[in-house]
Amino acid sequence: MGFADVAFTVFALFTVVSGLGVILARNPVHSVLMLILAFISTAGLFVLLGAEYLAFLLVVVYVGAVAVLFLFVVMMLDVDFAELRADYMRYAPLGALVAVGLVVQIGMMVAVWQIPDEAVAARQQPTEVMRDTSGEQLNNAEQLGQVLYTEYVHFFQIAGLVLLVAMIGAILLTFRERRGIKTQDVGEQVGRKREDSVEVVSVPTGRGI
Repeated sequence: MGFADVAFTVFALFTVVSGLGVILARNPVHSVLMLILAFISTAGLFVLLGAEYLAFLLVVVYVGAVAVLFLFVVMMLDVDFAELRADYMRYAPLGALVAVGLVVQIGMMVAVWQIPDEAVAARQQPTEVMRDTSGEQLNNAEQLGQVLYTEYVHFFQIAGLVLLVAMIGAILLTFRERRGIKTQDVGEQVGRKREDSVEVVSVPTGRGI
């Protein structure tokens, strides 16, 4: 067994265990942390497959943005964990019924799924490898970048806008305005004049203020 086999076994084991931890953990914060571990382990599997761009995308987009955003929202919410544990058994039968339905549907999809003839033909005749001006072959990330920022650049920008709207919506949903506290008004501070802040008092000699 070579190093690649050992690395695949370790990454696959961490992916399966962390995936189970996401759905079995009762604490939402623990679920998000296990989700981050699952993303990183999956990125390692992508690197072993030679898909460096997908691994980089998984770490930067999902771990660096989506998972951290989930953790940010969960930590800002006022979640009563004692109440959640108290009502856990009440929803257990419904959850078990939904789980059984999902398992049956996934099993039926796997049983009837077949590899399309077009996919088999595409594997037998792969697309032409992209090369740079000097004739050298581009790596995986460079080839995907050539296609992503030319043919699919508009879809890429739309996806960025969707993520931006999701981030703004999460911040607005978790924002709570607190009354009765002192706040800073930058415009009022900048617009202050000397006459509004400084008062010159003429004090008689020997009497004081």
